Amino acid sequence: MAATAYTTRQGLEVAQELAGFVEDRLLPGTGVDADRFWSGYAELLRDFAGENRDLLAHREALQSQIDNWHKARGNQDWDAAAYRGFLTEIGYLVPEPAVFAIENGKVDPEIASVAGPQLVVPVSNARFALNAANARWGSLYDAAYGSDVVGPPPSGGGGIDPDRRDKVVAWAAKFLDDTFPLTSGSHADVTEYRADQDGLHATVDGKDAALRDPSAFIGTHQAGKDTGYVLRHNGLHVELVVNRDHPIGAASASGLRDVVMEAALTAIEDCEDSVAAVDAEDKVGVYGNWLGLMKGDLTETFEKGGKQMTRRLAKDREITAPDGSKITLPGRALLLVRNVGHLMTTDAVLLDGQETPEGLMDAMVTVAAAMHDLNRSEGLGNSRVGSVYVVKPKMHGPDEAAFADRVFTRVEQILGLPQYTVKLGLMDEERRTSANLAACIKAISNRIVFINTGFLDRTGDEIHTSMQAGAFVGRHGMRKSGWLSAYEDRNVLIGLAAGMRGKAQIGKGMWAKPDALAEMLQTKIAHPRAGANTAWVPSPTAATLHAMHYHMVDVAAVQDKLAGNPVPDLDKLLTPALTGDTPMSRDEVLREVDNSCQGILGYVVRWVDQGVGCSKVPDIDDVQLMEDRATCRISAQYMANWLEQGVVSKAEVQDALRRMAVKVDGQNAGDPNYIPMAPDFDGPAFKAAEDLIFTGTSQPSGYTEPALHARRKEAKALRG
Repeated sequence: MAATAYTTRQGLEVAQELAGFVEDRLLPGTGVDADRFWSGYAELLRDFAGENRDLLAHREALQSQIDNWHKARGNQDWDAAAYRGFLTEIGYLVPEPAVFAIENGKVDPEIASVAGPQLVVPVSNARFALNAANARWGSLYDAAYGSDVVGPPPSGGGGIDPDRRDKVVAWAAKFLDDTFPLTSGSHADVTEYRADQDGLHATVDGKDAALRDPSAFIGTHQAGKDTGYVLRHNGLHVELVVNRDHPIGAASASGLRDVVMEAALTAIEDCEDSVAAVDAEDKVGVYGNWLGLMKGDLTETFEKGGKQMTRRLAKDREITAPDGSKITLPGRALLLVRNVGHLMTTDAVLLDGQETPEGLMDAMVTVAAAMHDLNRSEGLGNSRVGSVYVVKPKMHGPDEAAFADRVFTRVEQILGLPQYTVKLGLMDEERRTSANLAACIKAISNRIVFINTGFLDRTGDEIHTSMQAGAFVGRHGMRKSGWLSAYEDRNVLIGLAAGMRGKAQIGKGMWAKPDALAEMLQTKIAHPRAGANTAWVPSPTAATLHAMHYHMVDVAAVQDKLAGNPVPDLDKLLTPALTGDTPMSRDEVLREVDNSCQGILGYVVRWVDQGVGCSKVPDIDDVQLMEDRATCRISAQYMANWLEQGVVSKAEVQDALRRMAVKVDGQNAGDPNYIPMAPDFDGPAFKAAEDLIFTGTSQPSGYTEPALHARRKEAKALRG
């Protein structure tokens, strides 16, 4: 990796590739010239970088006090009242705010009023970024046929299996019967669909039938030989696509060739946990893709099935209503961009020779890119109400949330935007935020557009915060712990109490098994049933299937029933899940060690050696799981805690790392770009895994970024 070349802008040293990107690609068309951008950015850094450092120092000071408190108590029985009093005394817990309601201004309906799936993808990968944006609509037939929801997934090749096709068609008909029942008969028995001014009609057993709810039909959508009959339920659209000339339609008595679901209403284009961006070159790639999405001109050409394909953003859908009027339905998910948190600094911009907060750079650049959408008069747009949606992760408590609010106010001033143009999504994934959630929401109440529980990062922070309290239970016990149920329930109820109903999203976390979608259909319905009006999914296929849950559950009605329910006790949230008098067996402990070491290595080796921030990684049992820095944080913090508490020895962990490195090498044997870790165990990737575990107690909040960034830079330097 070549040394960074800098140029000077308004007293800042700016990496040449970043300066060129900003001036040649980002700013033209925004109405903001380079002098205004750089002078404003320089002032932003001078005014906010010091406070950013102070907030991080305060995190560390609080953690040190908590560590000392636990150490001083030794093996005493847990005293919830004493602990809560201590946390209040040191300012970790702040007073609950008086009753308030958020006032977040203009917010698109995909966030404010319609419940549905949310995709999260690394914006560094243009193909994935486009797939997520275009996942607004998905084929239910394709999702079922290609996944495990109607049986083991097909092995590929050989054309359409008629038996599997028939299972898919019957399965989809059951969904239609449940969601859009007919006045008589089943959708499985329809021989014709047709529409007129009176609505949608179907012929069943030679007789006319209609929808029980005639208002569910909103119009027709014509695309080539396809005639789509568009229905609406719980705010979501479903299209019955009829084409008797299509191979699937020809096999159907009604000519129905597909059921197309409105699926990913929103998508988070991620600059953070799923991205490996460690220098100016990487960041320009990330920013460039986000810019292309905001300008509407991002494309990606790739080879699939031996053919060259070019992917671009989907167009909107034009619907003809029964009275002949035209309705436009968005063709793309509403896009949010996740910036990095407050922790990391970047050498892409230096102030007085020092690295500067990466989060401030993200704020300036991603909002400036979104101005292309705000200024649009034609073409493929994002927000229809003139808002910019930024997800801000890994904030600790209301002071840090308030800091983010002031940062974006300054960014708006620099770029000439009205205050509160930028809306913020608050990730409830750090314990100090969970414990002070109402105060955090109030701190950004004029911007907030979602709160989202993130079990993965939240577990990592849970372990790190209580590192000295004792040994934590294993993963299975953690999922059943009292703090976790309190965390999930408090998130919904506090959000409702803050007036988020009809104004913002209350979200739930990721489904981490992208190939186990039958299991997802069985379990993820719990999220809308809990009152969450969105939940994360790892793929467009998963979004299409998860959309069914929002037809099965009227989330608005659930939220109405939940409103006013008592919020779970804070002491339950603050009680760590320790082994206490019921330690795990030795076999269970060593199995967990192997599992954690394998998961860390499987993820880290791709991150460090190949710059892949998120991917399907086989676990110790060769089950494919979606892994990002949050999952890595859990495993690393588990190992750090068990080492600190004497559950395992350093020699046992080192032995597991070496054995699991051999296993991971074998799992990646088919990747021509893979660099084996064995037999030398001395490459940057293996060292990164050791760093994460053996320095886990001293890593800031147990985060993985510092170690991963350092080792990724080392790997890039080794390879030129």
